[in-house]
Amino acid sequence: MVQQRARRDIGQLTDKPAGGPAASGPYTAGMPGSTDARDPAAACVFCKIIRGETTAHVVTETANLMAFLDIRPLFRGHTLLVPKVHLRLLSDLPGGLAAEFLTTAQRLERAVEDGLGAAGSMILVNNVVSQSVPHLHLHVIPRNPKDGLRLWLGPRHPYDTEQQADEYAAKIRAALPLVSAPVKPAG
Repeated sequence: MVQQRARRDIGQLTDKPAGGPAASGPYTAGMPGSTDARDPAAACVFCKIIRGETTAHVVTETANLMAFLDIRPLFRGHTLLVPKVHLRLLSDLPGGLAAEFLTTAQRLERAVEDGLGAAGSMILVNNVVSQSVPHLHLHVIPRNPKDGLRLWLGPRHPYDTEQQADEYAAKIRAALPLVSAPVKPAG
């Protein structure tokens, strides 16, 4: 496989000041690995790949995104898709970049499955918990029947009653207006 170095500058895709979050700060402020530091991109391993300071096996690249092989793959072909701007959460992704992010993820899903002869794939984004690198990244992991992966989405915690499920749905619905939509990139 050929290793490539990314040499493009990280574009200014948000209205957040360079090197940090908006004045009010993200809810992750102060958490380990949060992006509330003076320059979170300086130490970010994915930003180092994007800047060409660290090598990676690049799969595809656009002006705004880069996809490369995970250095600790669950299975060979495990690919990561990242925005070139340093963002921590999926909800931080600007609306103007969300469509490109999703369509590139769809293309990668087909390429991983078809190119590797995989029966399917697992698409995954971790927000804060289990996020080993505090930079938004989407995993495209090739899967096959009986591949041995015991998914960590358990144990399951079912609702005790329909009323309890209704209460959880109501809490989530109530929080929807409070979540600020990502700002469209300038320009």
